[in-house]
Amino acid sequence: MQNKKILVVEDEASIRDMLRFALERAEFQVSVAQDVPSGRLRIAEARPDLILLDWMLPGVSGVEYARELKSGATTKDIPIIMVTARAEEEDTVRGLNIGCDDYIAKPFSFPELIARAQAVLRRSLPGGEEERMAVAGLQIDAASQRVTAQGEPVRLGPTEYRLLHFFMSHPERVYTREQVLDRVWGQNVYVEERTVDVHIRRLRKALQPYGYDNMIQTVRGTGYRFSEKI
Repeated sequence: MQNKKILVVEDEASIRDMLRFALERAEFQVSVAQDVPSGRLRIAEARPDLILLDWMLPGVSGVEYARELKSGATTKDIPIIMVTARAEEEDTVRGLNIGCDDYIAKPFSFPELIARAQAVLRRSLPGGEEERMAVAGLQIDAASQRVTAQGEPVRLGPTEYRLLHFFMSHPERVYTREQVLDRVWGQNVYVEERTVDVHIRRLRKALQPYGYDNMIQTVRGTGYRFSEKI
């Protein structure tokens, strides 16, 4: 991740300085902006690989700016992590629904922030996938689209593979069925939400012989989560 460019859009000078310090220690190239107009200027000067965007900004809010970035032809592919004091579930869902790639609530630890930034950057590599991901012996090789469990091959259909890749790329996060549909099937495809449940059952069935089915967890009243924790 060395030399990756990160733009921090944050109106509080003390937080901007701390973020710059932490990110530069992690060997990122960092530029900063205090509001949306200066953020636009920084992007015009040098396209960043990732944007850390505060929700509460003067004038144009971070949510409005994220929507603008995701609808722009030259900026839609820049990943965004929303950084905010708004930690309610509905705020998280709103941030993810407008296209943000991750969401981190203040206060946060810098190691967590760096880890999230690195994860988002890996997912944005050419092809959009990390080469390999492994969790507790369950591994995906994105280049060959093979899945193994403790070294044994796991046979998955194409939709179940995409589901597993999505969940392993976004551990410990709860996603609604609608969000899973958008991320796995695509926003321009009409599929009923109950279709997600069908493919989740198929994925669990394929993972069950290896003891990994309980990593695909149902969160009652919300959706699904991928987690090692029971």
